[in-house]
Amino acid sequence: MTHMMKTPPTIHKTDLPELVNRGKVRDLYKLGGRMMIIATDRISAFDVVMNEPVPGKGVLLTQMSRFWLQTLPACLPHHLDYVVDDEQIPVDYAPYVDQLRGRAMVVKRVEILPIECIVRGYIIGSGWKEYQASGTISGVKLPAGLRRAERLPMPVFTPSTKAVVGHDVPITFDQAIETTDRFLATKRSISVEPGELMEQVRRRSLDIYSQAARHAEERGIILADTKFEFGLHNGELLLADEVLTPDSSRFWPLEHYRIGDDQPSFDKQFLRDYLESIGWNKQPPPPPIPDEIIARTHQGYEDVYRRLTS
Repeated sequence: MTHMMKTPPTIHKTDLPELVNRGKVRDLYKLGGRMMIIATDRISAFDVVMNEPVPGKGVLLTQMSRFWLQTLPACLPHHLDYVVDDEQIPVDYAPYVDQLRGRAMVVKRVEILPIECIVRGYIIGSGWKEYQASGTISGVKLPAGLRRAERLPMPVFTPSTKAVVGHDVPITFDQAIETTDRFLATKRSISVEPGELMEQVRRRSLDIYSQAARHAEERGIILADTKFEFGLHNGELLLADEVLTPDSSRFWPLEHYRIGDDQPSFDKQFLRDYLESIGWNKQPPPPPIPDEIIARTHQGYEDVYRRLTS
């Protein structure tokens, strides 16, 4: 079952009570003992937020996350309580329901782990560059002779750091344990072994990826790689943040898949290609984006949503 709606209002930025943080795409609010995550229609490329929003993008991202959280058994347990609609509106936020409907998730408050949990089923992007240099990805030795965009013999868990500024840095599984150890040492109320915790994270990441990749392939889409966030809530490991969206995953149309080539993708690659073509230096301020590029970018998000959720 899908939860698509009539054309929602375009939301570039929210300014509601109890704002905690504004990310590149999401605005985060405190909601008593819970949090509210609002996916706006902002879009970023090369770590710079564009001035023009992509209308409806935030609703598509939220509905896709909800679809996976409600569909894949491996996503449980997770942080989502509900997505705001006309029947479920947080106390004191009824005046803002038009800004929240379909795009705001009310979630449990979790202590997010300082690790990006990346699973790769195909070798592309930064993983391909590392493999060419060393034959490994995040310290995991891979077979020789793999070609660009080739399917890996088995999906690989390749964690990275979370950079406050700049780009995330790939790390080995042992380094992920060390990073988590330092994090847990600052949380006296949490009594869990970092090695045991990261084993859970790796196992759950691989399970979710495998279930999602199988679902996607049945619908003519390759899930090349994806990124998860996990956090702790009352000592329990919960899947958190967005899940398996075009902003956190590489989706390729199966009908156009060719090993060794660039793959067309259902994400903001169309926007990135445009920005590359005009010679932008990838530093703020961003250049103006033509309406046609915005429309084509939106179409990619909507196409993958409809194909995956039927």
